[in-house]
Amino acid sequence: MRTVPESISQKLPHLPDTPGVYLWKGADGTVLYVGKAKRLRQRVRSYVATDHAETSKTRVLMDYVADLETIVVASEAHALILEHNLIKEHHPRFNVMLRDDKTYPYVKVTVQEPYPRVLVTRRVLDDGARYYGPFTDVGAMRHALNVVKRVFTVRSCRWNMPAEMPERACLDFHIKRCKGPCIGAQSLADYRRMIDEVVAFLDGKPDEVMQRVRGRMDEAAEHLDFERAAELRDALRHLERYEEPAIIVDVEGHDRDVVGFARDGDDACVTLLKVRNGKLLARDQRFLEQAEGESDAAVLSAYLAGSYLAGHYLPERTGSAGEHPAELLLPFAPEDLDVLEPALRPTRVLLPQRGLKRELLDLAEKNARHLLEEFKLAEDEANERAGDPVYELGRALGLAKIPRALVCFDNSTAQGKDNVGSIVWFENGRPRRSEYRTMRVKSVDEAHGPDDFASMREVVGRYFRRRLDEQKPLPDLVVIDGGKGQLTAAHEALAPLGLDVLPLVSLAKREEEVFMFGRAEALHLSRRSPALRLLQQARDEAHRTAVGYNRKRRSIRTITSALLDVPGVGPAKRRELLRTFGSVDGVRAASVEQIAALKGFSAKSAAALLEALKASAPDRPNEGASAVESDAS
Repeated sequence: MRTVPESISQKLPHLPDTPGVYLWKGADGTVLYVGKAKRLRQRVRSYVATDHAETSKTRVLMDYVADLETIVVASEAHALILEHNLIKEHHPRFNVMLRDDKTYPYVKVTVQEPYPRVLVTRRVLDDGARYYGPFTDVGAMRHALNVVKRVFTVRSCRWNMPAEMPERACLDFHIKRCKGPCIGAQSLADYRRMIDEVVAFLDGKPDEVMQRVRGRMDEAAEHLDFERAAELRDALRHLERYEEPAIIVDVEGHDRDVVGFARDGDDACVTLLKVRNGKLLARDQRFLEQAEGESDAAVLSAYLAGSYLAGHYLPERTGSAGEHPAELLLPFAPEDLDVLEPALRPTRVLLPQRGLKRELLDLAEKNARHLLEEFKLAEDEANERAGDPVYELGRALGLAKIPRALVCFDNSTAQGKDNVGSIVWFENGRPRRSEYRTMRVKSVDEAHGPDDFASMREVVGRYFRRRLDEQKPLPDLVVIDGGKGQLTAAHEALAPLGLDVLPLVSLAKREEEVFMFGRAEALHLSRRSPALRLLQQARDEAHRTAVGYNRKRRSIRTITSALLDVPGVGPAKRRELLRTFGSVDGVRAASVEQIAALKGFSAKSAAALLEALKASAPDRPNEGASAVESDAS
């Protein structure tokens, strides 16, 4: 790694592996370079890698770089468009070789003309036309144009109609690609109706157009105009195969501000995506601390009142209402919305639940999560970035703090014997095996059979008591494998330790119901929910660990029983034999000299041991399992 400023080196290990845009900045905050990436982590780190095949421009750039900013987007195509929007906004000195927005084509419908045309352009003008794009994928643009040409008979000539009219129709009329409005073969009203369908199709409403085409096809068939009906049928098939949505660019306005929100305990982050002229141009963010005890609605309200309203959008601060966006998209209703709405006018406040506006909100939320993770990492409160399932789980359970660290408990027994418990630890949605623990249950009398509730009470109590004694961090969420009974037993273990405030849930296997302590009804999460999958992964890992330790204990008990009947072989000698030879069968296969070489054995005692084991061999057919005596607690 090359030498980089501390502010950048702290961010490099924790960059998201998602599409986005990165901005290299100078010491004075000036944007030096804007770049796009399919994977932000890989692309940004390549700038500081010693083996990077860098150009002279890159070397000079990195000499000036003092800070880094990243913006997460939904896809690589979005990153490409945002990159060019930011280049036009900031004019970075190291982006001189990159292409301008004019490089990307648009589909233009000249609706301001009496007889509109559909054409391709690389310039967006405020001339009253409708523009669709920019198309970063030229293939998608050609696909859209091919459908328009096959379905609609839009004129391709350049005549300024009706001021200029040709004397005769062109070839398109004769091959039925145009109905000849230039020679009066098609009326102006009929032509405009067709253009309305073209606009509806490019607006992303092919279903509406298909209904019209299907109606005309049925009408043609009723009038026995089968040739026309066949043409409409073929057009309908092309429409049904078209699935590529278009992005509209309205050069006259429709600006939006989109607010994203992320919360983790006392800290919250709010992002503001500024969409101007249909383009995402910038992102602002604010961190809010000391939010303990406040609802999400109150935190969002504090942001809007203290940052958004006090910023550049108030008429008394800007001198006019021109800076107001047409719409403000919020993820949920803030407190005092009835007070905020009049102050935000003429901006309309919307709470989208679906569609394109909801997708914009999801994008803003991803950016808020990304920035909050960076803030947490800078505060050394996490070792790695939390995944989306962790946030989903916190939201599904209604937790005030994101469950970055969760611990899951399970018990295992074999017909009332070898009662054991397991504890697995997940951090940021991934197992942390160094924190796994297993223990033998001591309070349950094996003579009276299994008692899962008592076992759970002991395992949970012993684990957290030791956690407190050693002053180790506590988890953000406690998960129990079981139903309400096991959940209650775990709470009874936590209460005497003063830990009954820890969020506590259990996951029942049969219906995958989630029980929360203090809540009567079970919580049913979607089977496809990332939150449920995270709980299932932790539950299954705890079960696997418990069953594995139970088998190990049972194996140790079984194979050591063969040595219990041998005179002169105590616990220390049994452990030494099993540690050296691995199993009872291994001891039987050893020679007298090998056993006599062990501490505490002589040639005479070794011979007596082998004779006793060989005599007991027929009665113990399952003693070949390997084990090392263990005392985990």
